[in-house]
Amino acid sequence: MNLALWLYRNALAQGSRPAVALGCETVYDYAAFAHAACGFADWARQQGLQAGDRVGLFMDNRPDYLVAWWGLWWMGVVAVPMNARLHGREAGWILAQCGAKACLVDERHAAELQPHRGDDVRLWCQPVTPITGALQSPVECHEDDPAWLFYTSGTTGRPKGVTLTHRNLRWAAMAYVATVQPVTAGDSCLHPAPLSHGSGMYHLAYVMNAGVNVIPASGGLDATEFFSLAAHWRNASCFAAPTIVRRLAEHVRVSGVAVDGLATIVYGGAPMYLADLEAAREALGPHLAQIYGQGESPMTITVLPKSVIEDRGHPRWRERMASVGLPQPMVEVTIRGTDGGVLTPGLIGEVCVRGDVVMTGYWQNPEATASALRDGWLWTGDIGRLDEEGFLTLLDRSKDLVISGGNNVYPREVEEVLLMHPAVAEVSVIGRPDPEWGETVVAYVVTTAAVASAELDAHCLDHIARYKRPKAYRFVQDLPKNNYGKVLKTELREQEALRPPEGQGDVR
Repeated sequence: MNLALWLYRNALAQGSRPAVALGCETVYDYAAFAHAACGFADWARQQGLQAGDRVGLFMDNRPDYLVAWWGLWWMGVVAVPMNARLHGREAGWILAQCGAKACLVDERHAAELQPHRGDDVRLWCQPVTPITGALQSPVECHEDDPAWLFYTSGTTGRPKGVTLTHRNLRWAAMAYVATVQPVTAGDSCLHPAPLSHGSGMYHLAYVMNAGVNVIPASGGLDATEFFSLAAHWRNASCFAAPTIVRRLAEHVRVSGVAVDGLATIVYGGAPMYLADLEAAREALGPHLAQIYGQGESPMTITVLPKSVIEDRGHPRWRERMASVGLPQPMVEVTIRGTDGGVLTPGLIGEVCVRGDVVMTGYWQNPEATASALRDGWLWTGDIGRLDEEGFLTLLDRSKDLVISGGNNVYPREVEEVLLMHPAVAEVSVIGRPDPEWGETVVAYVVTTAAVASAELDAHCLDHIARYKRPKAYRFVQDLPKNNYGKVLKTELREQEALRPPEGQGDVR
């Protein structure tokens, strides 16, 4: 099944409903959206594109981004959306790796990409797509044909192209409406986050069910605009990284704006610490839900739904809030040891997932595929534990585990504790090689007020075992992050390696 059938069917049955909006203005209803996508497909065929080819999307969020995307699917082409914040060199590498025939760009990204594109990659800037004749149905696709090459964020090296099929994406959309946010015709999805990743993943359910996808006129996150759009379009939801959630919550606290028309803010993609979650809930109200997933199992491993977050009277509410929720209904989740065996509840191991939403592999990377997909299971690289009720708590990426004196230290646990201190705004914990202990724990800390290492040390000793506390605190102005807001611990380790053994930061 070709996903573009969703758009085609809605054009026939609900053609007058708003489909794509820019700010408060409808740009395309479903009839016009489908005709524009079909027209783009006809134009692209005339340029020599064929089903199975790969085409990049390297532009800011805009209505025509969605037209081109669905037009590519209309003709059976594989879409390769790329984060608009990438350097042209990074985008050029992705296009070369996947063998793209062309890349759709806006003027700004055309200039950025031009020096780094291969000779075989054509740049299409705002191509003309005339709408002529009757609406033609999309080409037939097998449900296991590639539809989206989702390039990982590359925090530890070159990104890998996750191959997602029409089947994978159908199940991802089903997961959203089943456990995160039901969608009916007319509901809205706001897109302050890049369409190339989580926000784009969630737009699928709104096309499937005749909702409206709303591109902010600002092109990104403007908190005043965000709440205005929610009030205008009603029953509005969005995907947001934790950094966006914090900014929206702070805007409500400072401005006093009424939270009106909002359905759900789905957060994920990076840790949401308990202190941040409680503050966001206080400001934004009962509109928060969490998902845990990866590009390899897009947005669909576990969910912490609004109903659980709102069950504040539950005796284990705080423990549940520190988790990433329960497995989604279309996947199996297990915790496995290094020998591949399934571990019992409470034991710590690698999170593994199986289901029709899991990728088919990494594009032209059989070694990485064989490492990640074993006996039908995706080995996520995340370390966690399942409790007796089935809630999954993530401890860290396997590569971030610190082993000090033979003891496992999970940085996220230490980070959670440090963030409880009122002077700590952000923190990232890493391991530093040590000749005696193997590794020692080091915390990079962004503060809001002066605080001594000794005070943070005492704070840690009040909450966690002595061996888990940091042996050094590095007070910094900010933490290095990638384009999706994830802290680059690899960069912190590189910084740490350059420091002399005796270097100990003390007071900001």
